[in-house]
Formats: sequence, C-alpha cells, structure tokens
Amino acid sequence: MAPLRRLLLCLCLPLLLPSPAAPAPAPGPRTDWVACRSLSRELSRLVATLKEPHRVLEETQLSEEDPKNWPPRIRCSDACDPSTLDTNNTRCLQRILQGLQHYRDLLGSDIFTARRLPRLEATLDQLLGLVQQEHGRPPRHSLAPTETWAHPLLQRMALQRLQSFVAIMSRVFTHSASAR
Repeated sequence: MAPLRRLLLCLCLPLLLPSPAAPAPAPGPRTDWVACRSLSRELSRLVATLKEPHRVLEETQLSEEDPKNWPPRIRCSDACDPSTLDTNNTRCLQRILQGLQHYRDLLGSDIFTARRLPRLEATLDQLLGLVQQEHGRPPRHSLAPTETWAHPLLQRMALQRLQSFVAIMSRVFTHSASAR
C-alpha cells in the first residue's frame, strides 16, 4: 500500500506546484527619458520667456470656478512620484500625454489665431511625438469657438496653466532621465 501512496503523491504533487510563469511580453518602444527631459526644459524656457502683449493683463489673476472645464493636471493619483516611476510609469505618461495633447490642441485653436507661437508649438509637437511612441495618440478634442474679445484672457490663462503643467512634467522627466 505504501508504494501506491507514494505513486499517487508523486502524480498529485505537480498539481500543487504553481504553474510556470507566462513569458514576458515583448517590449515595445521605450520612452527616451533624456530627450523628454531636454524638450521639457526647452518648453519650460519658452513659456517662461513669453511676454504678455497686453500690459493690463500682467497683473490680472484669473480663476475659473468650474473644475470640470480645467485642463488635465498631474495629480498625486497619477503615480508620477519617483518611487512609482521607477517601477511603473504608464499611468503618469498617459496623464502627461493627455496634457500635452490638450495644450497642443489649444495652441492650434482660434484662441491663438492672432498670436501664433511657432517655436512653442514645434517643441510641444516634438515632445508629444516622443511620448506618443510608447502610449499612442489620445483622441483630439476640437475646442468650441470663442469670442474674439476673450482671446487675450484665454491666452493668458492657457499659458499660465501650461507653465504649471510643464514645471511638474519637467520634474518627472528629470527624475526618470537621471535614474536611467
């Protein structure tokens, strides 16, 4: 009887062992962190050097009461902190991609028709292209037309928010480029 038990135990033992790990997926295109860091710094420099064409608006503080209309922002829940970036950066890069696409659409909208910013747009396009390599292109959103009289105010608000977004994004890319 003992040999039969041993045989059954030997036959059942493989069922108790964990199954072999699935093969790792083939790596897709990797984010070029150093290039992203360089472009985000350039974007930050370009936004910071923009001059307000309407002197009256320089001291104006704008606020928006409806948070549903706010542009994408990098939040704590986006996992852009250094410890998470080192292990899984997907959520953070998707938020950055969403923000870059939003500001690219905004710069191409009627709000900036009278004030084109070609160097800013070109740098934004380059950075967008690098991040899109890994995460694809998010859907474009067409913006509702706005009144011409509101364009200077909307430009100022958009550029202030872009500057804030770029500052945080640059920190993410600086950390990630340094860690690799």
